[in-house]
Order: sequence, then C-alpha cells, then structure tokens
Amino acid sequence: MGSNEQIIATFQTRIRDLIQRFKELKKENQGLYEMVEKNEQDIKDLQAKLTQADHDYQSLKMAKMIEITDGDLEDAKARVAKMIRDVNKCIALLSDEDPNQ
Repeated sequence: MGSNEQIIATFQTRIRDLIQRFKELKKENQGLYEMVEKNEQDIKDLQAKLTQADHDYQSLKMAKMIEITDGDLEDAKARVAKMIRDVNKCIALLSDEDPNQ
C-alpha cells in the first residue's frame, strides 16, 4: 500500500501544480485580453484623430485656395482699375486735341 499511497500523493501534487499553473495562465490570459482590448480602443481613438486631422487638413487646404483666390481677385481688381484710369487718360488726351488738325 505504501507504493499506492506514494503514487496517489505524487498524483495529488501534480494535480495541485496543474491547477496552480492553470490559475496563473488564466490570470495571464485575462491580462492579455485586457491589453488587447485597450490597444484596440487606442487604435480606434487614433483612427478618429487621424480622420479629424485629415478633415482639418482638407479644410485648411480649401481655405488656403480661397484665400489665394481672394488675393488674385484683389490683384485683378487693381489691374482693371489701373486700365480704366489709363483709358480715361487717353480719352482725356484725345478730347483735349483739336479735331481740325
């Protein structure tokens, strides 16, 4: 019987070790699941920030294009105004001349 008791004691010890190892692995597994969940949430947050940054960039690009267009419009208005002044000077010069000459 001594041999059977020793086998049973060894078996019980190994079962306790297996149970302990199972509990450790279960705890480690839970920690890994929590880490994965946190990382997935971080990825979602970063994707949202990236989407917002891209939207902001597109808006800024559009605003820059409008700003440039407004600047061009001001330049165009200034050039047209100068041309009108030049035409008016020419008309004034022509009207000052005597048509009989």
